[in-house]
Amino acid sequence: MSLELLSKLETKIQAAVETIELLKMELEEEKQKSSQLTEQNDQLKQELNSWNEKVTGLVGLLNSEVE
Repeated sequence: MSLELLSKLETKIQAAVETIELLKMELEEEKQKSSQLTEQNDQLKQELNSWNEKVTGLVGLLNSEVE
């Protein structure tokens, strides 16, 4: 192999390594975002359950007042 071919190969390998590193960083960022969204989703589910319980209680009060 000539030195020119080795140099081209080295350049391509270096570019591939840099791309892999960038993709790893991007993946880590996406994992963090996913984790934050999961936490937010869990919090919103808890809030929804709380509101459902309050509304159910209020409807129960209204029904008992009507009877």
